[in-house]
Amino acid sequence: MRHKVGHRKLQRTSQHRAALLRNLSASLIKHEQIITTVAKARELAPYAEKLITLAKRGGLSNRRLAMSRLMDNTQLVKLFDVLAPRYAERAGGYTRIIKAGYRASDAAPLAVVELVDRDVAAKGQDSGPVATDDFDGE
Repeated sequence: MRHKVGHRKLQRTSQHRAALLRNLSASLIKHEQIITTVAKARELAPYAEKLITLAKRGGLSNRRLAMSRLMDNTQLVKLFDVLAPRYAERAGGYTRIIKAGYRASDAAPLAVVELVDRDVAAKGQDSGPVATDDFDGE
């Protein structure tokens, strides 16, 4: 029986699982839509929703909590400055999971995880700091 067992292990150690959720949530915030397996998507959705809720509450302590869970300063800024005002009126349900067939290589079930009311132009864009090219190439 699985009484009081909280989350999927995803066949990873706890550190690997935490890093996976950090990276997936950073990618979701950056691109606002990602494709992953169904199991990872179902674990990612509540993790990302809690980050957005922290951003909506605002404040320094919530920013530090979100940074400890996200570990990406660029995406933290987007979370607090772009996504929090966008979802200010929404009471929850910031993510959507859509099943997307099966992966060709190993037949793993795939899902699209996206933010509701997403910015379509954000997908595939690099929202990080722009690199200046001071190198002459010589």
